[in-house]
Amino acid sequence: MAVTFSDLHTHAGVKALDEYLAGKSYISGDHLTKDDVKVFAAIAEIPSGDYPNVCKWYAAVSSKLAPRFPGKAAGVRIGGHAAPAQPADAKAVTADDDDDDLDLFGDETEEEKKAAEQREAAKTSTKKKESGKSSVLMDIKPWDDETDMKKLEEAVREVEVPGLLWGASKLVPVGYGIKKLQIMLTIVDDLVSVDELIEDRLTAEPCNEYVQSCDIVAFNKI
Repeated sequence: MAVTFSDLHTHAGVKALDEYLAGKSYISGDHLTKDDVKVFAAIAEIPSGDYPNVCKWYAAVSSKLAPRFPGKAAGVRIGGHAAPAQPADAKAVTADDDDDDLDLFGDETEEEKKAAEQREAAKTSTKKKESGKSSVLMDIKPWDDETDMKKLEEAVREVEVPGLLWGASKLVPVGYGIKKLQIMLTIVDDLVSVDELIEDRLTAEPCNEYVQSCDIVAFNKI
């Protein structure tokens, strides 16, 4: 909803702005916008300590604008009288009016655009690098003691999923002449679900000709 600020050259106007800024960092949202620049430009002088919210906001906007205008200001004052009152049917000046004449930031240069693109690319690369990995130890059990464990392991290792890497393995006696395959695997967490790997691949065709069940023995983040 549009917000109207008036008489910012008076104590009453600054007080109203101070009340509006209670609990806020900027005029519109959590970042500096043209709304802040418009209101900032309308304030004739640095607010006094009687208006703590305005002082905090004014300092924040000033610090954001300073790098754009590195020259040393000598200080100026604008003379004249207050603007005459608008007719009742005139449109109120609001903080979200389009203002093509006021653009303290100017157009982005090619260097700034390139730098922004590089920052975005770096963020994307960082997110990809942050994708975690896990090390899993799994027990894979055959149907009975007549199951060919060599073929069982071959069937297991033939399962290929993006983000899945099979590791070392060994046969571990279970009892009554039956052995189970104990195998290590490394997964990329965002790409591989161990539950889906077991349900959809290891205990489904064609692996289920040899594999009776699978159990997760250990699951550790890398």
